[in-house]
Amino acid sequence: MTIPKRTERSRILILDAADTAFREKGFAATSVEEIAMRAGLTRKTVYNLFASKDEIAEQLIARVEANDAPYRARIGAGENVYSLLECVFVDSANWCLANPSLARLALAPAKRPFLEPPPDRSSFQGLVRDILRLGQDQGAIRKDEDPNFMALVLLGIYGQAMLSALANGQFSQEEIRRIIRIVIEGIGSSSLRSGALPTKS
Repeated sequence: MTIPKRTERSRILILDAADTAFREKGFAATSVEEIAMRAGLTRKTVYNLFASKDEIAEQLIARVEANDAPYRARIGAGENVYSLLECVFVDSANWCLANPSLARLALAPAKRPFLEPPPDRSSFQGLVRDILRLGQDQGAIRKDEDPNFMALVLLGIYGQAMLSALANGQFSQEEIRRIIRIVIEGIGSSSLRSGALPTKS
């Protein structure tokens, strides 16, 4: 096993410390000084590696989004698009409820997202786009629209629903299915526009 270089070890310590602090105290109430103290490093070291607390949060979100290999394996296996969308969004909702401070930053980013996902890293936007492409191949999602655009539509509705859920502290799996159903009625193939997702047996 390769041992990370000192700089990378310090980055990991900072991210882990910030992750814990954000969960316990929230993003706004956590200072860079506290992150440094929890990481066992100096404030200067933190700023040498990260430009700001916002960048630390962005890197934490990117770290979560990079863990998409299990979902991509299911895309490769040609899993039913509706089941996969439901699983991805339920997992995301559970993460949001467990990490409300980071979730609010991820769901309402300061910078408006581009039509296409970041080309240099994994992203939730890219994952959803690729699941919709799978749906197009399966004939379940309409092919006359750009999957990048459809992903933004779905994520926009989901993001607003999750921000409301964070205020209430709960979000059910059935609500996830409802969001997917509402969107699919608009972007599903003509055979599915009457309504609906397959019901679970």
